[in-house]
Amino acid sequence: MTLEQLRIFVSVAEREHMTKAAEALNITQSAVSAAIATLEAQYEVPLFHRVGRHIELTDAGRVFLDEARAVLGRATQAERALSEFNQLKKGHLHLVASQTIAGYWLPKHLAAFHELYPEITLDLAIANTEQAAKSVLTGTAEIGFIEGIIHEPTLIHWPIAHDQLVLVGADHPPAVDEAWIRNARWITREHGSGTRSTFEDALRQRGIAPEALHIALTLPSNESVCSAVEAKAGVAVLSELVVARAVDAGVLHTYSLELPTRPFFALLHKERFKSKTVQALFDCITEGTL
Repeated sequence: MTLEQLRIFVSVAEREHMTKAAEALNITQSAVSAAIATLEAQYEVPLFHRVGRHIELTDAGRVFLDEARAVLGRATQAERALSEFNQLKKGHLHLVASQTIAGYWLPKHLAAFHELYPEITLDLAIANTEQAAKSVLTGTAEIGFIEGIIHEPTLIHWPIAHDQLVLVGADHPPAVDEAWIRNARWITREHGSGTRSTFEDALRQRGIAPEALHIALTLPSNESVCSAVEAKAGVAVLSELVVARAVDAGVLHTYSLELPTRPFFALLHKERFKSKTVQALFDCITEGTL
């Protein structure tokens, strides 16, 4: 049984006339007759009485008419739903982002997206870079935004924005040299954090092994690291976005240490379909950063 057969049956039943049904559907009368005959033969149930040159529904035909209309109604709703998704009138987008991005860079872009597409629900999970990559890999999230480099062949990632790392402390800036770096008390993010991995790469480029640092605290969020630095527990390297307010308020000070500008990466699965919703979000981000 096909939807086309159901449409033909309903058209004939409502008109009780093969020719008028064929004209309404813009198909031949023979196609209408064949569809009705196929339904009746397949289920061995007569749907119409043939009374002279007229036809009328049998009891089975009347019951079947209600069911056929219900099925066609559901099919119409399904078609409308797909059309609305295609036109970005409805949808649900699962995202994952590492902490700095989720807390300080992404929200303004999500707000702009919501203004354009208010019926699309955005569900944002927060994780470190490694966890975010895993979410995209497993399909838990359709798109990810990360700070660090990942090495997973089934994922594609590319720079979508840039961020400046800075060294901050609660005391007035000292002279920062290699000896100071080795002797300072450091507060760091956890392993797997993009902020931590970028800082450690910068240390290696200066010839300093990250293992040589005096790590006073390892904390799981930007905010906890920032609070610990404000409490004079040590110094830290964080995103400029994270410490901007504390620096402006004079609570923290930036120290003179050349650190890299790091990219923020967008992350997708190579083998999964990129929906129009994802592309619309990328377009919104691009327009917002021009």
